[in-house]
Amino acid sequence: MDFKDKVVVITGASSGIGKALAEELAKRGANLVLGARQYVTLCEITAALETKYQIKALAVQADVSKEEDCEQLVKQTLVTFGKIDVLINNAGLSMRALFNDLDLSVIKNLMDVNFWGTVYCTKYALPEILKTKGSIIGVSSIAGYRGLPGRTGYSSSKFAMNGFMESLRTELLKTGVHVMVACPGFTTSNIRVAALSKDGAAHGETSMEEGKMMSAEEVAVRISDGILKRKRTLIMTRQGKLAVWMNKLFPAFTDKKVFELFAKEKNPLIR
Repeated sequence: MDFKDKVVVITGASSGIGKALAEELAKRGANLVLGARQYVTLCEITAALETKYQIKALAVQADVSKEEDCEQLVKQTLVTFGKIDVLINNAGLSMRALFNDLDLSVIKNLMDVNFWGTVYCTKYALPEILKTKGSIIGVSSIAGYRGLPGRTGYSSSKFAMNGFMESLRTELLKTGVHVMVACPGFTTSNIRVAALSKDGAAHGETSMEEGKMMSAEEVAVRISDGILKRKRTLIMTRQGKLAVWMNKLFPAFTDKKVFELFAKEKNPLIR
């Protein structure tokens, strides 16, 4: 399977990894349906990709935390293209605050976007993906394998996503549908700037050294290759792979190492 003339739906496509995925997949010949809340930005992106790569692209305003928006995203895809080959559940929201200080609405917000957004979009797209024996992708995180301090809501939502995707993969094992969980490491994007603080407001600045991170463009290449190879799980960095295995084999030791790492953040939450 290559991407030429395939129909790929990407959520959270107005910036970061989602925007980079749109560019990479357009380059490989895919027709795109881009969903996000920022409709004007989406329209600009789709127009630029259509002109640059001679593909077809559709912009759909969608807040994935709303079930009806996810249903409409799928319906508009089918009206325009008549099929879905790949669904990439990329829309995501992060946070940075200690649980003791946290307004619980922040965790609910993250669960609505990161977990329920994936569930809603997958529910409505699945009947069509069964027809094409296509792919369902969840863009998760190492935080979905290893809980991170100051990110209780983020880790919880990604653990939930991982469990959902694993269960779904097993249910679909004999159907020909490909289910992949993609876990970038720390990636250069606006997710930390937009991360919610203890009261739900955006932080407005990053707490980490962005220049040393993997670029969104590199993540997009790896996810695209992973779809073609029909990978089960894609953990993209050495640090991420080490964290997953260390957490399985030496959990108490890993607690200490993760604590030490996050105590080195800018304006650390733990000391």
